[in-house]
Amino acid sequence: MENEIMKRRTKQWNDKKKKKKKNIHNNNIIKKRKLKLKSMKPYCCCEIQSRTRQTQVVVSSEPKQTIKPKHYSSKLAYSTITKITTTTTNSYYYQPFSLVPMLLVLFLFVSFLSFPAFSHPHNHFPANQTLRPDQELHKLKRVNAYLKKLNKPAVKTIQSSDGDVIDCVLAHLQPAFDHPLLKGQKPLDPPERPKGHENKTIQESYQQWTDSGESCPEGTIPIRRTTDKDILRASSIRRYGRKPRRHVRRDSTGSGHEHAVVFVNGEQYYGAKANLNVWAPRVTDQYEFSLSQLWVISGSFGNDLNTIEAGWQVSPELYGDNYPRFFTYWTTDAYQATGCYNLLCSGFVQTNNKIAIGAAISPRSSYKGRQFDIGLMVWKDPKHGHWWLEFGSGLLVGYWPAFLFSHLRSHASMLQFGGEIVNSRSSGFHTSTQMGSGHFAGEGFGRASYFRNLQIVDWDNNLLPLSNLHLLADHSNCYDIRQGKNNVWGTYFYYGGPGRNVRCP
Repeated sequence: MENEIMKRRTKQWNDKKKKKKKNIHNNNIIKKRKLKLKSMKPYCCCEIQSRTRQTQVVVSSEPKQTIKPKHYSSKLAYSTITKITTTTTNSYYYQPFSLVPMLLVLFLFVSFLSFPAFSHPHNHFPANQTLRPDQELHKLKRVNAYLKKLNKPAVKTIQSSDGDVIDCVLAHLQPAFDHPLLKGQKPLDPPERPKGHENKTIQESYQQWTDSGESCPEGTIPIRRTTDKDILRASSIRRYGRKPRRHVRRDSTGSGHEHAVVFVNGEQYYGAKANLNVWAPRVTDQYEFSLSQLWVISGSFGNDLNTIEAGWQVSPELYGDNYPRFFTYWTTDAYQATGCYNLLCSGFVQTNNKIAIGAAISPRSSYKGRQFDIGLMVWKDPKHGHWWLEFGSGLLVGYWPAFLFSHLRSHASMLQFGGEIVNSRSSGFHTSTQMGSGHFAGEGFGRASYFRNLQIVDWDNNLLPLSNLHLLADHSNCYDIRQGKNNVWGTYFYYGGPGRNVRCP
């Protein structure tokens, strides 16, 4: 009898233990379901119903109920009450914030750290500077609007090996025709070349984007696409594509700009021509540049200075790399509010479908090796008065309409040839940015940079050799210049230098 009683009690105790264990297991399952539901972060106010271990999400037709927490900014999204319904329990939880504003703020913060253009290159933010997402968002909107205006619809797109994207744009849709005085017009036919000019056009490849064998179709022009990174590198959106404003003395020294140039003045000039070899000088600061070019100048060197410029340049700020690139520039008020590089504003009218202004030049000269030079000519069309540009061996690139200018509407009063760098002294001493090849003029051919066959265009559209040439080197211990003349190169000069050295502290 006692054994039966003990067996019955043992069985009851075991059943009770199993039941308790089962209840604990069921409670754990319920807790896990609750935790799983709480970890869900819906993007909208949703009702979640759990039926037979499956969760069905149904968008609620009821209006969203929102609350405004005291500790959140009024500009952020308010919290949303989300109702969770299961077969076992009903509960509420608060969605603390919307994911979209959070991602936007994070993007702005990363952009702020990534692009130094949000501040001046030599004025760093103080330690207690506060990030203002609303201001940066406004700036990004302005950048996108500017890009939409600048980058025209492309008929064809070409990816260059140097990272550039070249858009083939219909010629009558190029930026020049945004100008009120050019709206509705089309590019003009080529003018008469100056007398004494070789009318032989050699089809050569001078730029890296053509290495793939692709080209823009007839009736279009190649334009290097501008990106948001290009604009954000500039000191401001308004100044993008423009040279820094500076005081000018014969387009020479001032505000850190240093030159080694030759020039002629005192007469009326209607054009300039030269050949110059191409290098890839080292530029040691993102906000400095090194260039070699010719200038067509008129005005008093005050606020009414007019210039037309063309050549090659290395400018990390403008292009984001250290390739030598073919460029143009113009201004009619001493670099203040008018003009720009290349096709970054309405002005220069391009007519050629083989040359992309602003694209990298290839090949380049090498020290003690092969020398590669390009031809440049700017002259005034006697018939319409526009200033035309020729590049390479007879390729007409386009023209600057005469109405863009005041003094240059009639003629130039000075022509200038040579090199220019920017010395920002960001490290407290003279820059090591190179001019030309980075070697002094005295090293001569194969080592130093040169200009050869310097000529002018006179009032009767004749090409003539230069006379009464003046030499100018702002800091000859940093960059110097030497002139010469012979029967092969005509009037020529060597120029350039390394920048900082023992004689240029």
